[in-house]
Amino acid sequence: MAHPSVRDLLAPRSSACTSNGFRYCSCVKVLVTGGSGFAGREIVRQLAAAGHSVRVLARGSRPVEPGIRFVRGSVLEFATLPAAFADTEAIIHLVGIIGEVGPQTFERVHATGTANAVHAARAAGITRFLHMSALGTRPNAVSRYHQSKWAAEESVRRSGLRWTIFRPSLIYGPEDHFTTLFARIARWSPFLPVMGTGAGLLQPVAVEEVARCFVAALAVPNSIGQTYDLGGPDRLSFTQVLETLTSVMGLRRWQLRIPLTLARLQAAMLEAIFPRLLGSASPLSRDQLTMLQEDNVGDPDPAQRTFGMVSVDFRNGLKRYLGNPKNPVVHPAASMAAEAGPR
Repeated sequence: MAHPSVRDLLAPRSSACTSNGFRYCSCVKVLVTGGSGFAGREIVRQLAAAGHSVRVLARGSRPVEPGIRFVRGSVLEFATLPAAFADTEAIIHLVGIIGEVGPQTFERVHATGTANAVHAARAAGITRFLHMSALGTRPNAVSRYHQSKWAAEESVRRSGLRWTIFRPSLIYGPEDHFTTLFARIARWSPFLPVMGTGAGLLQPVAVEEVARCFVAALAVPNSIGQTYDLGGPDRLSFTQVLETLTSVMGLRRWQLRIPLTLARLQAAMLEAIFPRLLGSASPLSRDQLTMLQEDNVGDPDPAQRTFGMVSVDFRNGLKRYLGNPKNPVVHPAASMAAEAGPR
């Protein structure tokens, strides 16, 4: 049997198809939590392009795409959810953090926030629930980040909803947190920091591919009750990721190895400084260092078979935006030219 193509799964449909009380064709009324974040913006864009009716849960009113509606609320404030979840057929739950600030802890945002979203969905009679987790999530995880992600997954699995869980590896794309940070460092510094050995493997996946899986899942009933690893075709060490990034940028940079003990001391200092002085999460935490010391790879074949996805290799994926001469990260003159444009 031929697998569906991405185009088939994402194409808007005029007819309705129903299975077990849920419509698997456009237009589905979807509420996205975390829809204004890096991956969320691309998922929201593709949902709208596929013909779905999209709303984004947010604390304030911020435009994402033309035709996208915001509803006020937060998964950390359960009282705001009943009104926000009304008249909705599917939830795409993306809320997550990579660093902690004050009360915004991994346990509160991931575990409690997901439990609130699940309970609100059940109370509203919503049956379809797509959840963003992370590769490396498991019951015996060594990092607090992955431990909290496991607690979130357990809430979803026990919910009684028609759920699908996605576990991506490193997601990259325009305005991401990882490649954009190191591209900026590489633009101005002859050195790139490598914490520890840099041997831990990553499986970078383009944000467009992650978004396509979420959108396609709304049209694939046999994805219910399944957990999918999402990763690209390349398994690269941290050092290889940096080498690929600088190569795409047309730069040659030295990698500065920082012993793990010293890196943990630096991370502890940054964790104390950033939230207190800047009100933001530290760009480097001890928990992140723990995660970087283990492999973050999985088996993307089931997701590719189910959704007909074709992953792009990391180098070519990076070229699509880091190789763009209009990208201000790589070409600061492009940003200055845009700011000095017609007035």
